[in-house]
Amino acid sequence: MSPITLSNLFALALSAGLVAAQAPTATYPATPLARKGPYTYPSGIPYKVDTDTHLIRGPQHGYNICNGTTEGPESLCQTSFLNGLDDFCLWGPPEMGREVGDIEGIMVAWCSKPGHGTRLFPDGALQGVQFTKTPDYVQVVGFIDQTKINILAGDYGGEMDPHGADLRGNPMGGIVFSNQFTGNYIQGIEWHNFMGSNIFCFKVCDPNGPNAARYCEHKLDRIGCAYNAPNNARNGTFETCDGESQDFPGIYTDASGAVQTYTQPPESLGIITTMPYTARVPASSNCQQFESRSIFTGLPSLSSSAPTSTPTSSPTGGSGSTRPGGNNGTPSNGNNNTPTPTPSDNTGGASALSISLVAIAGSVFAGLFFA
Repeated sequence: MSPITLSNLFALALSAGLVAAQAPTATYPATPLARKGPYTYPSGIPYKVDTDTHLIRGPQHGYNICNGTTEGPESLCQTSFLNGLDDFCLWGPPEMGREVGDIEGIMVAWCSKPGHGTRLFPDGALQGVQFTKTPDYVQVVGFIDQTKINILAGDYGGEMDPHGADLRGNPMGGIVFSNQFTGNYIQGIEWHNFMGSNIFCFKVCDPNGPNAARYCEHKLDRIGCAYNAPNNARNGTFETCDGESQDFPGIYTDASGAVQTYTQPPESLGIITTMPYTARVPASSNCQQFESRSIFTGLPSLSSSAPTSTPTSSPTGGSGSTRPGGNNGTPSNGNNNTPTPTPSDNTGGASALSISLVAIAGSVFAGLFFA
């Protein structure tokens, strides 16, 4: 029998797959999520988009082939859609108990319409939604009882996008489709979704547009919907509008008429307490309002307590005294109007990340996540 030495123990652990063969361990996928695809819907989607199981955050939590067999309250579908006021999804936790900032990598799709193989928003979750179609992107912004989709009450939330610090996306393997650009389903390569403080905004940029990555910026995760998706959404109102495209997130014109670029400070400097500008809310037109019960007809336990407004035209530009993410220039972290510390996944970061795993006899270190 060979003597028990550290090298022998390492060899045993290596053969059992408990430690890496070499250090530092790679932390980037061979192909970043934002460069995967474009996949064709529904037949050209792999079961799991993310197959990089050896990387730090572990395997993709859910799957991407979703249909009638996966639809329901336990679905782990990570394929999302943004098609219109009555047909969109948001990213939410698979179960209650942890803050968004800690589990962005395992979020699953919650949708407003059956047929996508996902979880469905419960009755009463959606409390006001504005869908806007612009020349460069489509977006939904609104108000939600976030506890109905497993987000903790009071959670200021965070941002999901197809990048992330390790380029695997948040959620890992999460992909998005829309039928609003060509009439057929196409994959939106660039998108962002802010969730938290009972507010959401989800934007998908036209993959054939020249500035998709700029309109769907992913490096401003601490200043929320008011700056990343400025809007005229109103609590209690469900409407669809045409709209102008916003300024690129982080780009603004100052009082002297000079175009400026805002750079988000590092979290090490503390919470963001002031902003040098208020984001311009782009003009909207052809707005039509609807009763929620007339558009969300397939949600579980749909009640008759929906707003009773009838389809009407809304003034160009809307009003909106209560906009998601703040409407008065007040900075927000995780979509909240009050500056508050928020967990972050450093989604704008592409800095080199590596980890050297040291095996100590009988010990395995797990749970190393860049959330």
